[in-house]
Amino acid sequence: MGSSDRLPAIDLPSPFGEFHGNLSDSELRETAYEIFVGACRSSGGKPLTYIPQSERNERSSSPSLLSYGSSASPSSTSPSLQRSVTSTAASKVKKALGLRSSKKSPGKDSSSSRSKKPVTVGELMRVQMRVSEQADSRVRRGLLRIAAGQLGRRIELMVLPLELLQQFKSSDFTNQQEYEAWQKRNLKALEAGLLLHPHLPLDKSDTASQRLRQIIRGASERPIETGKNNESMQVLRTTVTSLAFRSFDGSVSETCHWADGFPFNLRLYQMLLEACFDANDETSVVEEVDEVIELMKKTWVMLGMNQMLHKLCFSWVLFHRYITTGQVENDLLFAANNQLAEVAQDAKSMKDPVYSKVLSSTLSSILGWAEKRLLAYHDTFNCTNIESMESIVSLGVTSAKILVEDISHEYRKKRKEEVDVACNRVDTYIRSSLRTAFAQRMEKADSSRRSSRNLPNPLPVLCILAKDIGELAANEKEVFSPILKRWHPLAAGVAVATLHACYGNELKQFVLGITELTPDAVQVLRAADKLEKDLVQIAVEDSVDSEDGGKAIIREMPPYEAETAIANLVKAWVKTRVDRMKEWVDRNLQQEVWNPRVNKERIAPSVVEVLRTMDETLDAFFQLPIPMHPALLPELMTGVDRSLQYYITKAKSGCGTRNTYVPTMPALTRCTRGSKIWKKKEKVQSTQRRKPQVGTMDGDSPFGIPQLCVRINTLQHIRAELDTFEKRIITRLRNCESAHADDFTNGLGKKFDLAEAACQEGIQQLCEAIAYKVIFHDLSHILWDGLYVGEPASTRVEPLLTELEQNLEIIAETVHNRVRTRVITEVMKASFDGFLLVLLAGGPSRAFSQQDSQIVEEDFKYLRDLFWSNGDGLPMDLIDKFSKTVVEVLSLFRANTQSLIDNFRRRTLDTYGPSAKSKLPLPPTSGQWNRDEPNTLLRVLCYRNDDAATKFLKKTYNLPKKL
Repeated sequence: MGSSDRLPAIDLPSPFGEFHGNLSDSELRETAYEIFVGACRSSGGKPLTYIPQSERNERSSSPSLLSYGSSASPSSTSPSLQRSVTSTAASKVKKALGLRSSKKSPGKDSSSSRSKKPVTVGELMRVQMRVSEQADSRVRRGLLRIAAGQLGRRIELMVLPLELLQQFKSSDFTNQQEYEAWQKRNLKALEAGLLLHPHLPLDKSDTASQRLRQIIRGASERPIETGKNNESMQVLRTTVTSLAFRSFDGSVSETCHWADGFPFNLRLYQMLLEACFDANDETSVVEEVDEVIELMKKTWVMLGMNQMLHKLCFSWVLFHRYITTGQVENDLLFAANNQLAEVAQDAKSMKDPVYSKVLSSTLSSILGWAEKRLLAYHDTFNCTNIESMESIVSLGVTSAKILVEDISHEYRKKRKEEVDVACNRVDTYIRSSLRTAFAQRMEKADSSRRSSRNLPNPLPVLCILAKDIGELAANEKEVFSPILKRWHPLAAGVAVATLHACYGNELKQFVLGITELTPDAVQVLRAADKLEKDLVQIAVEDSVDSEDGGKAIIREMPPYEAETAIANLVKAWVKTRVDRMKEWVDRNLQQEVWNPRVNKERIAPSVVEVLRTMDETLDAFFQLPIPMHPALLPELMTGVDRSLQYYITKAKSGCGTRNTYVPTMPALTRCTRGSKIWKKKEKVQSTQRRKPQVGTMDGDSPFGIPQLCVRINTLQHIRAELDTFEKRIITRLRNCESAHADDFTNGLGKKFDLAEAACQEGIQQLCEAIAYKVIFHDLSHILWDGLYVGEPASTRVEPLLTELEQNLEIIAETVHNRVRTRVITEVMKASFDGFLLVLLAGGPSRAFSQQDSQIVEEDFKYLRDLFWSNGDGLPMDLIDKFSKTVVEVLSLFRANTQSLIDNFRRRTLDTYGPSAKSKLPLPPTSGQWNRDEPNTLLRVLCYRNDDAATKFLKKTYNLPKKL
């Protein structure tokens, strides 16, 4: 991040506790510097010697600022304090913290004059802590005076501000205001260390503390007189000493406590640690940081510090400096993170409650800052600053782990292996940030939709959102997941599972609001399906090496079932269309009159409308913007198939069948003239028989022969169109995006099986209905009332042939040529059945002699010839096939009566066995005529007009002698 990318400088509240002192940062810094110099002075074995600035200017090449004796040489001075900054070795501290070497060192600043260069570590500290040369000279001069008066006394046994106050008067300062400010600072330091933040708690009744407050209050109005023998100074010394040398047991402490109370001591130490940063480059740590910190450690005994507190404070200072300098130097963040890793080691063995409190506060502050960014890391990080993310995550995770594992009492009650703090914390970051990012994308998509409202075919919001979320997931996988995977093995999986859930909630609401299949609905569901596949793919790839193979993450992603939703919508659409087709069928059939003159094809107008609706429905289906036409086509096909079946069923409804016109066969009897055998026939004739009007055939009745022919044509037309429809469907399927070769090679259930079967059955039924209606209903006045009634020679077949021929002409002209032969064949079969019924069950007005057989056979030949029509009619082999039974039965009419009786006996015995010898049973009427069947033989005998037959029937079955 360059300087132009610097974030606005912010500050964070100090985690070291609320400081009640009235000291500014600069005053704290001066006090800290005095402690630092004093601590360095007391660490040597010789008194501290002051070198005037003028001499230093002359001896700028000398490494000494603070020495132990006026004649001290470089070899005899404090090695750390006097080391030349130009000869600093590679920093171990920087290496441990992961800091790179600075671009420039304060010791190499070419913009300063040579006399101003800090040539020793001591001089470097003065510059770094922004202490003036005058103030530096004064404090060292004071320390020399103190050392002279208290030779051998260690600095930690002194109250430094008190000792300094005693050494200087107003005459030692440039002006009175400077002196008063200096005095007030030292008194405020005493107040902070002894009254506001004492090492040991103060008793409210303690007189020394009350007296010190009075002295400080008084000094704010009028400076106190200082000097060794000054009375006011003596009172101050007595008061301060009694407070500084208190102990827990009430005895006088051997250690002085004036700057080691929390958080005063931490504030002072923070000021020292901040001197590690280059005064000329606030984001760089000085190259001499090893020596600087080594000297700082000398203050620990005065400030009550230790290695653990040092690491904690240094972690905060590094972190704090990164924040306050605009978060531009990632090295500082990295260093803070490395230092915090050492703090984590200390925390495991930590016992001190004060340290625990400071630790908790510091980590909470760091964690709070880190989580503010990590809980919405998509807003925080981008390609320009992504390198800082790992350090910030590490800071947050490390802080959380220490807080939870080493400070939280709740955690200690649980088994540590049950809780993975780092993984759980990162899991929270991922889910939180992606929910936030999702909400932002949702708002953006909504805005995009509003702005494109006036454009043609604007995309639905959820389509825009699906695309954005897909891009977000891909970016997550590429940019963020590799970093987060260090702490969470399924970082990408958790991310896409979160996005899957967020989008799923929106999709669920959308689906609940869908009532019909619309282009928007399909677009959204298709976009959702694609998004889901992309998200699941990322989850699967991310979890390939996980223990459970990613099952847990996949369980977090219950399917959108977008395809199911589309399928359900399509099914609803299909149902609506199919229901509409059924309504069309009913409406059109109610108006249908089956008039053969309506169109040249002689088909029903209703079927044209129904097939057009069916074609439009199929067209509309293939135009639906769905991805699964092949999968859902069978649903539509079944519906269309049933609609056609419904039409076909309605089309043949009421037209009757073969059995409608063929009467039930009566039981065999030898009846007297005038009796009525054909009970059912008479009933049928009384209700349906009409006067013959050849050519009109029941006029405009919907069940007339021409109308029945139109019905047959209509069903034949449907059959032909079914093939056409199936070919069109295959063509449409080939153009579908999701179609496979198998879809149109195996048919995928696209056959109109129900309609096809219904057509075949319907055509057959209508053919039979026409045939048997013509013979048994329309021509019954000739067949039943005329043929062979009375004398066979005078009532022959010619009238029947005449009218039958005219009927055949009408049928041939009306019915479709593809079914013409079939209809006429059925008429032929019906006429043959009728001819046999006249001969074998024609009632009491008919009787045949053996000689009449010639007339009957000749008439049957004429009937056959009518259907052959000199070769223009039915094929002869077809006529022979269906004539066979009639020819065989007619041979019985040629046979003499005795041979018929003998044949009848033999066949009956064959059928019923030896028990029939004593009395021949009466064979039942089956209607299945056959020359070898007992009932057929018996009927020929019943209609045989001779005495032998009469006697046999009377004797055997007690049938009447006369017909």
